[in-house]
Amino acid sequence: MTVDGLPMTVPATGLPARVRIHEVGARDGLQNEASIVPTEIKAEFIRRLAAAGLTTIEATSFVHPKWVPQLADAERLFPLVSDLSADLPVLVPNERGLDRALALGVRRVAVFASATESFAKANLNRTVDEALAMFEPVVARAKEAGGHVRGYLSMCFGDPWEGAVPVPQVVRVCRALLDMGCDELSLGDTIGVATPGHVTALLTALGEAGVAADVLGVHFHDTYGQALANTLAALQYGVTTVDASAGGLGGCPYAKSATGNLATEDLVWMLRGLGIDTGVDLGRLVATSVWMADRLGRPSPSRTVRALSHEDTKEQ
Repeated sequence: MTVDGLPMTVPATGLPARVRIHEVGARDGLQNEASIVPTEIKAEFIRRLAAAGLTTIEATSFVHPKWVPQLADAERLFPLVSDLSADLPVLVPNERGLDRALALGVRRVAVFASATESFAKANLNRTVDEALAMFEPVVARAKEAGGHVRGYLSMCFGDPWEGAVPVPQVVRVCRALLDMGCDELSLGDTIGVATPGHVTALLTALGEAGVAADVLGVHFHDTYGQALANTLAALQYGVTTVDASAGGLGGCPYAKSATGNLATEDLVWMLRGLGIDTGVDLGRLVATSVWMADRLGRPSPSRTVRALSHEDTKEQ
């Protein structure tokens, strides 16, 4: 339950009036679960997220089932939620994935690139440039079909094999994704090692390379407890799209040191306190994460969910 009057709203200067939350719980949040979540439960999760006011909910990924078995039901899942008014982007790794998505009427897709050679090899079995070449026809065909394309970029702040990632290296790949036609970019702190100064430095370098804040989103993991601080640094720069996962679900199957995503509830609590509009009903969102945690058989890692959840918030 939310507490009346809390958090107290105290706006800060230099921050946006509204933030769009790009909810990734149904895809990025669930993809690393060892036990297969039934398709009907995933669909209900997405519907509850939409009912809580989230307007962008990443639904699934059209990858080969052997890569991510949890998402092998993409063809069955998407039609169960396609009537929602929320945007429902999906991940497509290649042209085959795009074909599968377009056949279902999907019009918002995402490709998943890497800023480092090691992660590109682990995730896609390609070099960075080979992966970019693979994405070019995917992006072009999606745009020709009237679609919207998001470019994810992993390992923007650190890599488990290579360590620190030079800022110019990240800028180069960002620029390449935009030049091939991506409408927006999501900067991923895949293993959660970023700090606010590093975030500001990367955003500044991107701005100097002609990448405006309004085409950027940020995607922070909370491995070292820095996700909210890093988000605030991005907001101060002018970024208005933030990726988050209901209940703090998620990790990365190809980077074992990656822990959960920034919890959507924790983000909404901070933004509410700053007077920033998200359109999200925090009480309904907490109830949704409690509901999903019950089905996964473990408590939510989100601090806000734990603080606000009581028996009467659970929806059976």
